[in-house]
Amino acid sequence: MATYLSRLGAFSARHRVLVFVVWGLMLAVGIVGTVTGMRFSDGGFSLSNTESGRALEVMRKQFPATATDDTQGTLQLVLTAPDGQKITSAASKRLVATAIDGVAGVDHVASVSKTLVSADGTTAVATVTLTGLTDDTDTEPIYEQVLAVADQARDAGLGAEVGGSIGDQTPAQSPAEGIGAMIAFVILIVTFGSLVAAGANMIGALLGLATGLLGVFALSAWHPIGATTPTLAGMIGLAVGIDYGLFILARFRTELREGRTVDEAIARSIGTAGSAVVFAGATVVIALVGLAVVRIPFITEMGVAAAVTVATTVLMALTFLPALMRSMGYRVLSRRERRLLKAGVPLREQATQRAQRRSLLDRWIRTVVRAPLPIAVVAIAALLALSLPTFSLKTALSTPGGEDPDSTQRAAYQLIADKFGPGTQGTLIVLVEGDSVADKVNAVTTTIKGLDDVASATAAGVSKDGSTAMIQVVPDSGPIDDATRDLVRDIRDHAGDVAGVTLAVTGSTAIDIDINDKLNKALIVYLILVVSLSLVLLVILFRSLLVPLVGTLGFLLSLGTAFGVTVKVFQDGWADALIPAPSGNPILSLLPILIVGILFGLAMDYQVFLVSRMHEAHARGLSPADAIVDGFTRTAVVVVAAAAIMVAVFAGFATAVSPFVAAIGFALSVGVLADAFIVRMIIVPAVLKLLGNAAWWMPRWLDRMLPNIDAEGRALEAADQPGRHHTGEDLRTPAGVR
Repeated sequence: MATYLSRLGAFSARHRVLVFVVWGLMLAVGIVGTVTGMRFSDGGFSLSNTESGRALEVMRKQFPATATDDTQGTLQLVLTAPDGQKITSAASKRLVATAIDGVAGVDHVASVSKTLVSADGTTAVATVTLTGLTDDTDTEPIYEQVLAVADQARDAGLGAEVGGSIGDQTPAQSPAEGIGAMIAFVILIVTFGSLVAAGANMIGALLGLATGLLGVFALSAWHPIGATTPTLAGMIGLAVGIDYGLFILARFRTELREGRTVDEAIARSIGTAGSAVVFAGATVVIALVGLAVVRIPFITEMGVAAAVTVATTVLMALTFLPALMRSMGYRVLSRRERRLLKAGVPLREQATQRAQRRSLLDRWIRTVVRAPLPIAVVAIAALLALSLPTFSLKTALSTPGGEDPDSTQRAAYQLIADKFGPGTQGTLIVLVEGDSVADKVNAVTTTIKGLDDVASATAAGVSKDGSTAMIQVVPDSGPIDDATRDLVRDIRDHAGDVAGVTLAVTGSTAIDIDINDKLNKALIVYLILVVSLSLVLLVILFRSLLVPLVGTLGFLLSLGTAFGVTVKVFQDGWADALIPAPSGNPILSLLPILIVGILFGLAMDYQVFLVSRMHEAHARGLSPADAIVDGFTRTAVVVVAAAAIMVAVFAGFATAVSPFVAAIGFALSVGVLADAFIVRMIIVPAVLKLLGNAAWWMPRWLDRMLPNIDAEGRALEAADQPGRHHTGEDLRTPAGVR
């Protein structure tokens, strides 16, 4: 593979204008496709292969009045009387009537229900039904009109809040996301010592990300995507885009220092680092497409979109970046190195002198190699301790009342929960199916009333054909409470208590519970898939059985650490003073499976780029200990920079007010810190030292069966002619020092 990629890099460099034009056209096509054809789906999470999803279809068929479509929505207008007064007083009634009339006149409002008054007489709730909403309808003006009515009610002396389905407010994002990207750019400048090299890295990553995302948006003309679909694609696309460019540019600079010309260095860097990029990228793409095994449509959609974006960044790194490197030439080196080149001083000698000076990372790895056992034990124990809270992880599909704790939507939710009971916003619908259900629905209702956590159970009607009855069950607890989840299971467990009927539970709360449970089960399946994939691909790459096992177990430690610390911070509220997002609620269900996909991609990057150089050194004949030191010192600076960049980017997301965005940014920051700095730079080298030559053992029969990836570029090494030192003559070219 190294030979073919080397030729691809050389071709891209020679025909760089053509490469720039092709990528420019692809970007333009993506922009046109996005502008003219981008379509978003409603992003619904209902699943036909769950009990609640199937029951919902039955309910809509048997009770048409309950059926809603995508053109409908609801809001709740919650009105409270002034302190010490009743909402039922004559003065308050007039103000309530005025507010109801005002809402009834809002665009797209079909009806406003009669007000429901709380037991203490202080609060009234009216449900506002909207219709005629399409994909092209801008719901913001509608919501603003309702808010204006609420403001008028407040001015008149009432308390007023608005909640409901079109009022899902996403809190404003913190500017720290942009700050994180700027910090990443600064780290690149410090790492390369060259503004040109840092700029090339960011340009390649951003163009790859933009082209990939625009492609996804353009394809949505044929298959509409959910509004959350680009989230995973954007985060992992930017992450691997920066990483891949960083690794290739770092190898390019190394080859220049070794005495190769620009064209030779491009071919070598794409053949070696590019091979690792292809391998790492293919691993991530397969893992993301593997999300299809979860069999949840919107998860599959997110995985495929992210896979398209990652594949685009890989192609960008292998073609656009060589063309860019050819245009930049020696300017990717620092000014000091370019001055030495002008003076005719070979950089190889300078590199040798630097290598003889012990750097911090050199001292780090030599310490690990000298005392591998105690260091590995301490590091593993620390990560295991941080992983323990994972066992108390609780998940939920959504945050009741919306993500923003300061929104009117959350205030409306809380008022209804306080005045009418938390279960009123998590009503369960129980369908009773069978022959002559009208004679049996009372017995079923009585059975349900006897279960724990039931505030009320009321028969709500029988279908025209008499085969289905509907019971509304109000729990004592809220929609995401464990007690409500247990109640759903209890009702299903008692389905056979009344002879001749079957029971099915549906409603938005039951649907959320079913999807959450399905996601949790799917997480296990997906994790097994990812671990198996990791083992197989790393065996092929490193021609070893134990190295892949060590790397994969290390990924599990990083993953456990990310989950454990996130649980303590967001679920248990350990860092409320530092994290703007609210805590104390279960972790959103989507987060664990997304963390597995993104962190797996980054962990494979660090494993491949760090250990492949150790493998390369061992293949050259170095002892296991010397190979570890040699490979580590050659790549650790780049891996440190890549990890620091990812931490900076993800930490920016961690400062968001949205719990989902903040939690995923925080979890990835912790996961990258654990994986790059503890697993890859402490545990893996220490364990490899303990294993010695056994680390690289491979049964001959298996070695013969597996394809030869040659990510280290041994074929290039064998065919390579000795490079020549740079002299002043070398620099008198269009790509010379400026």
